[in-house]
Amino acid sequence: MNTFQKVSAATNKVVVAAMKIPALAKVLGRSMVVITYTGRRSGKTFSLPVTPTQKGNELVVGVALPDKKNWWRNFLGDGARVTVTRAGVDRPGHAVSTRNDAGQVSVKVALDPTS
Repeated sequence: MNTFQKVSAATNKVVVAAMKIPALAKVLGRSMVVITYTGRRSGKTFSLPVTPTQKGNELVVGVALPDKKNWWRNFLGDGARVTVTRAGVDRPGHAVSTRNDAGQVSVKVALDPTS
């Protein structure tokens, strides 16, 4: 793990913890969500704060500096199940990552319909 990844991991832990505090979750939840997923190789559960755009039941997360990050690779091909937490509310969904010809990576999360 390089220095960038170590700093990012530490920062992510702090933000994820802050988003579990109800008052902060309400404020941060306006623009941020926490995506929780299982690593495809490790089988470990990871939680990552991201700032998506949302249209209906679809979230799109742009991945800055994708070659320095690994998390989005869990969603290549057929993708994988995720849980999206916004302001303390969990929504299950399915995430798929793509890389365009310019090398930009995005992860699209189709949220399961709410009952």
